[in-house]
Amino acid sequence: MMNKKQTTAAVQTMMEEFPDAKSELNADSNFHFLLAVILSAQATDKSVNKVTPALFERYVDPESLAQAESSEVEDYIKNIGLYKNKARYLIACAQKLVTDFYGVVPQTLSELTSLPGVGRKTADVVLGDCFGVPAIAVDTHVTRISKRLRIVDPKDTPHEIEKILMKKLPQSMWIRAHHTMIFWGRYRCTARKPRCATCPLLKQCREGQTRVKS
Repeated sequence: MMNKKQTTAAVQTMMEEFPDAKSELNADSNFHFLLAVILSAQATDKSVNKVTPALFERYVDPESLAQAESSEVEDYIKNIGLYKNKARYLIACAQKLVTDFYGVVPQTLSELTSLPGVGRKTADVVLGDCFGVPAIAVDTHVTRISKRLRIVDPKDTPHEIEKILMKKLPQSMWIRAHHTMIFWGRYRCTARKPRCATCPLLKQCREGQTRVKS
C-alpha cells in the first residue's frame, strides 16, 4: 500500500503529464454547473455538453426550471442516459434551491447533498469547482487509479477512498488531484486498454507490470 509520500509523488507525476486538467463540463454559472454535474452521472462529459447549451438557454435560473414540466425538460436531455429520472431531479433540485436557498447554489456539503439528485460526489465537484472548497470527488476513474496503484485497498468503497486520499494528500492538492486523476483515467490508465508500457508510474504499479509482461 502506498504511504503519504508515495501517494503525493504519484499524483505529482500525473500532474506533470496533465498540468491543465480541469472539468470538461461547459457551464456559465454555478447553477448551470450543478445541473451539468447531475446530468453527468453515468454519462460522458461530451454527451452532456451536447445537450446543455439549449437546456441552459431555456432555463437560465432555478426559478425558470422550477416551473418546468418533466416532459419539456426530457426533450432537452433525451440523449443522456436515465434522462427521465434526471429531468425530475433537475426540476426538484431547482424547486428546492428556490424554496430553501433563495435561488442560490449553497456552499456546504450538507446543504448541497440535501438537494434532489445531488450525492456526495456531485457535491464535492461543485464545492471544488465553484467555490474552491478543498474536496476530492471520487468517481470511477479516481476509484480505478487508486486501486491499481494500491493507494487504497481493492475492497474500499468510494467514500472510504475519499477519506484515504484526503489523509494521504496535502489539502492544497485535493481539488487539482481530483481533476488530474480523472484525466489520468480517461487518457492514460483507461479501464480496458491502459497504456502501461509507457507509463511513468509503471514501477509503482503491480497491475501495470503484470499487463506489460503478459
